[in-house]
Amino acid sequence: MTIRFGVIGTNWITDRFIQAGLENEEFILTAVYSRTMEKGQAFAAKYAGAAIYTDLQQLVQSEEVDAVYIASPNSMHAEQAVLCLNHGKHVLCEKPAASNSAELRAMIEAARSNNVLFMEAMKSTFMPNFGVIRDNLYKIGRVRRYFASYCQYSSRYDAFLQGTVLNAFNPVYSNGSLMDLGIYCLYPMVALFGKPESVQAVGVLLSSGVDGEGSIVMKYADMDAVVMHSKIADSYLPAEIQGENGTMVIDKINQPYQVKIHYRDGTVEELTLPQVFESMYYEIDEFITLLQSGERESLVNSHANSLAVAEVMEEARAQIGLRYASDL
Repeated sequence: MTIRFGVIGTNWITDRFIQAGLENEEFILTAVYSRTMEKGQAFAAKYAGAAIYTDLQQLVQSEEVDAVYIASPNSMHAEQAVLCLNHGKHVLCEKPAASNSAELRAMIEAARSNNVLFMEAMKSTFMPNFGVIRDNLYKIGRVRRYFASYCQYSSRYDAFLQGTVLNAFNPVYSNGSLMDLGIYCLYPMVALFGKPESVQAVGVLLSSGVDGEGSIVMKYADMDAVVMHSKIADSYLPAEIQGENGTMVIDKINQPYQVKIHYRDGTVEELTLPQVFESMYYEIDEFITLLQSGERESLVNSHANSLAVAEVMEEARAQIGLRYASDL
């Protein structure tokens, strides 16, 4: 059963999504939505056979589209996803799935009431070496700390410093460091350990109103978690999960390619699995597999996990004074 995809958004991430999807024999691109015909034509020219839509209502009514991948600005996700879901289209929505938990709940309710699949497109939790992390966690004994950092100087920050506020630093689009990068640290944490008991956050707000960087300390019953994120500075630290018997070291939490355990006796166990496909392939494969088996929710990027992450980010934003127009 092949799955016919439409895409919303014509940016670089949509290109990567399609290229990864085309590695899967069950993936077909049939529709591209863009706000302008000119941009839509320029984008779709790379992919033969895709119809171009400038009216989203027409796309969701198309009988040639089974599922929709949404890669528009964060603030547009909820409205577009609910429209697709209410027209019986399955939705794979780029992270963060929504601006806040209220929007996300509405998206989940629309999926359930229409009996369609809705999944947040957090790629890292489906990559081969995330499975390695999960399956070997027992080896380090009782876990005492999760640490993850994703700090990457934005290519758009120089323009910001010169007075030009591009989308990446514009609160109108529900952007900023936490939403764009911090989520990559939080989602694996929730997938492995569940929602934390408490959240303490600090951050630096830029003149546009979004956060440039921040740190979060979270408490669990018998461990803590520390997350650092930034779009205005770089970090080269790996992620760590520290246990009483050893420490698991992960090269990049946003896309884990290498995993090893340093045991307390000084030995090191290399756990890395080779990765055959592009990193976005695995979330697409999960989505297609779920559809083919009649499932309406992923066990990994579950509705509960996505909601927990959204609630942690919401609490962190409240503590640093970061609000978006869609917040209640």
